[in-house]
Amino acid sequence: MVPLIRSRRQVTVVPVDPSKVEVGDNVLARVAGTVYRHLVSAVDPARKRVQISNNRGHVNGWTGHGRAHGICTAVDGVPRPRTAGKTLAS
Repeated sequence: MVPLIRSRRQVTVVPVDPSKVEVGDNVLARVAGTVYRHLVSAVDPARKRVQISNNRGHVNGWTGHGRAHGICTAVDGVPRPRTAGKTLAS
């Protein structure tokens, strides 16, 4: 299966407002002390958490908003859709 973002692509990531993350967003999340880029597959706003997965349908689990640190806004300089308004002000 082809990855959503291939290896060695230049990815632009900026701080994210986790409360604005939606299914389909690509976020940086801290898991077991390491930061990974994950696909958001579900959102639970009541419990302030997101479900993170890979693009092959494997669900990695739920993580709290405090562990979602950034959102991918561009790949190789091409803006990603639906990221406007989700970033934190600098």
